[in-house]
Amino acid sequence: MTGSGSRRRSASAVSDFSHYPAVPHPLVLDVPVMPEEPCPYLPERLSRYRAFRSDVMPPRLYHQLMDVGFRRSGDVFYQPVCKGCRACVPLRVPVQEFAASKSQRRVWRRNMDLEMTVGAATVTEEKVALYRRYAEAWHGRDGETAEDYERFLVLSPVTTVEFSYRDGAGRLLAVGICDVCEQSLSSVYFYFDPEERARSLGTFGAMAEIAYAASRGIPYYYLGYWVEGSEAMCYKSRFRPFQVLQTDGKWA
Repeated sequence: MTGSGSRRRSASAVSDFSHYPAVPHPLVLDVPVMPEEPCPYLPERLSRYRAFRSDVMPPRLYHQLMDVGFRRSGDVFYQPVCKGCRACVPLRVPVQEFAASKSQRRVWRRNMDLEMTVGAATVTEEKVALYRRYAEAWHGRDGETAEDYERFLVLSPVTTVEFSYRDGAGRLLAVGICDVCEQSLSSVYFYFDPEERARSLGTFGAMAEIAYAASRGIPYYYLGYWVEGSEAMCYKSRFRPFQVLQTDGKWA
């Protein structure tokens, strides 16, 4: 492994350089930087993103974008470029190395009665009603519409799959949205019935998605940003072993 110039360093050495404020993107176009807004993860901080829209995104380029810290929401691709802050750290799990903890294995057994189906992401009244209950109970957002749902979770310029989880009575309990590339399965969003929180469906869903990736030879499962100190994001570091994107653009 070589650093700047021809100077050698060990793989465990601290990087002697870093990209600021973010790892450069692979696009030939300039990506606009958005105005600052309140940070959704850390109170009293401001966040800022560079972002662009795309109607179609080739899988190879999409994977390259994720490997420099971009995420997707609808047809928008975005990357944090916050002033003086690098708390948003992209995190991924090497699928073949994943080892469930004792508590995760308990969650898996607790939900073995559920039926999982995988298909194209669609809008239905049932899904919108479940999403609306989840958004209000978990995030304090009310008034979510079918149009909001479609724009956020169904509209996609990449290959996207939807995981649906039902109990024995056929009742929809949870839905996961993931993007698929040859090298990665990326979790876009997961929502569930707030009345079923004792099932730990978020943990179960992530494990089911990792299993899906393993069954298809997909090497990495991307969980998005991990923010140390954010209670809403701490669960991501429980899927081990994991890798985080370093400031030199390397995963470690």
